[in-house]
Amino acid sequence: MMIRYLTVWLICITSMTYAQSGKVMDNLSVPSKLLKSERKFAIYLPPDYETSDRTYPVLYLLHGSGDNHTGWVQFGEVLHIADKAIREGSTTAMIIVMPDADTGRRGYFNDVKGDWPYEDFFFKELMPFVEKKYRIKGEKRYRAISGLSMGGGGTFMYALHHPELFSSACPLSASTGPLTLEDARKNLVRNNPSIQDSTVADYFNRHSVVPLVNAIKDDQKKAVRWYIDCGDDDFLYEGNSLVHIAMKKKEIPHEFRIRDGAHNWTYWRQSLPQVLEFVSQGFHQY
Repeated sequence: MMIRYLTVWLICITSMTYAQSGKVMDNLSVPSKLLKSERKFAIYLPPDYETSDRTYPVLYLLHGSGDNHTGWVQFGEVLHIADKAIREGSTTAMIIVMPDADTGRRGYFNDVKGDWPYEDFFFKELMPFVEKKYRIKGEKRYRAISGLSMGGGGTFMYALHHPELFSSACPLSASTGPLTLEDARKNLVRNNPSIQDSTVADYFNRHSVVPLVNAIKDDQKKAVRWYIDCGDDDFLYEGNSLVHIAMKKKEIPHEFRIRDGAHNWTYWRQSLPQVLEFVSQGFHQY
């Protein structure tokens, strides 16, 4: 009799443990007419997704240069970290979408020549696809974005270009774009020798964070909740610090975190729980 009770108890414990785990799928795809290809993405579904009919807020989580849509799954331990945060109550249950920006070409921006419109793909194809396929709340209040390095740059750009779509943005160790117009010119001339100065200026003003921050209108200063995080030994520290200074001068509310660390997964795995908590606060308070 005791053995039977013990067996039943173990089955119950195992079932409860299983039920508390979310699910990650990292070999999904969306057809893209804009990029003329199938585009991969990964997704995290929270523990109660399979057993409920509710809709969920969403976090778009962008990878860095050299990784792809599986980076946050393999190295960022998104399943373990998100499950733990939800279980402990610091984070609300949410869906996390991780797109691939390293196939065909690398990066989250539209190409300066106009022949690789990745940003257009993100907003016109990827976002509508996943928000229709999965039970995602389709309102600004329940949508957030974050990413590391190159994906931190994508986070800045997407939230600054579309503040009407995101409640919170959390760039981590972000690539903030060229710091000067001359730097932008050097970068663009490498692959576009005949590029016009006016095109360089336009691209710089749209794809470098400091000029975009300086251009924010007064009535948009609180449109997005900002959480900016960069290690004190990170080679991108200067750009992130300049963004912080620009935001301070413009009186744009934001959280700015400098922690001990460098440009690596050890740092970003420690950042992710804070990101999940910060965006959850936004989901609740607006």
